[in-house]
Order: sequence, then C-alpha cells, then structure tokens
Amino acid sequence: MHIAILTFDGYNELDSLIALGVLNRAGLRASIASPAPRVRSMNGVTIDATTTLAEACKADAVIIGSGISTREVVEDASIMEALRGLDPDRRLLAAQCSGTLVLAALGLLADVPACTDLTTKPWVVAAGTKVLNQPFFARGNIATAGGCLASTYLATWIIARLSGLEAAEEAMRYVAPVGEKEEYVARALGNVTPYLEPALR
Repeated sequence: MHIAILTFDGYNELDSLIALGVLNRAGLRASIASPAPRVRSMNGVTIDATTTLAEACKADAVIIGSGISTREVVEDASIMEALRGLDPDRRLLAAQCSGTLVLAALGLLADVPACTDLTTKPWVVAAGTKVLNQPFFARGNIATAGGCLASTYLATWIIARLSGLEAAEEAMRYVAPVGEKEEYVARALGNVTPYLEPALR
C-alpha cells in the first residue's frame, strides 16, 4: 500500500514527517510528493520529494500536508490541475490543518464538515466548508485533522482503514511516550474509531 504525503514549499515539518514516520513503521509505504524535486519547510528544513504529484494521485491514500504557503498553492493553477485526480471514490484522502483548504478548493468538501487549524479556519469557511471545533473528523473516504499533533490521528485512521484497527493500535503504541502509552493509544483510537465502518471497529 502506498500513501503519498503532499508536501509543498513552506511545509510544516510536524504535519508531514510525523505521519510519514508512523505510517512507515506500520509497514505501509509512505512517501513525500511535491511539485518540485526539493521543498523547504517553514523553518528551513529542506527535503527531497520521493514521488511526483501525478504518482500521488494514483496512491492508495493521500495526505495533504500543511504549511505557510497553502493559499498560494490553491491559487497555482498548475498544481491544482495536477491534483484533480484526487478522487475519494478511488482512494483515501486526508488533510492536515491548512491542507483542508486544498480539499475545499478542489470541491471535495461541498457537504462534508472538516477540521483545520485556527489560522486557516477563516479561509476554509470562506471556501464554503463548515469547520468543526475538534481535532479529527472523517466521512467515507475523506478525513481531516486540526492541530499539528493531530497528524497522529490521520495516520491512525489510514492504518486502520488499510491494515485494520489492531495494526493502528500497534503503530500508535510503538511511537507513544514511555509511561503514557495507554493514554496516547486510547486518545488516538477514541478520536478515530467513531468514524470507522462498524466492521473495522
């Protein structure tokens, strides 16, 4: 299974790289997809893309990462055209913080409420999407999260959907802090499980 994490210039390291680490440790193949061979984070961390936007649109799941330049991303016609292949009928789609604005701009949240960060909220609302005051929400094959550390919830949801709830629990238990593992696992599952199909709970 391939999960592409869309990562643009000005990206937030926590949003892209936490999910990347959790997903890869769960035995899934997560990669960084960017419109350029190399992108620089909001704090100056430069990473190389390991796949293209075109390949990302063929992945089993896609996470749209967050960053300080997301409004510029949705105004870039070439990037948005490349993302038109993001079809929730064919793959899981998840958005982290300002990544939710990309889903809204693609018209994929027309009747789906969403989560985002507080800075991005006004732009997502202006795009016609109802924003929820919670860290995670999913409906069908679309999930959104608000707040950098909610990236673990997106990872948990994707693992549960692709590999099962037991695999998701194991992945979270592995990365959770020593002495707080039960608390962290319970919080992740508590946020994600209500949005899973009954057969996966």
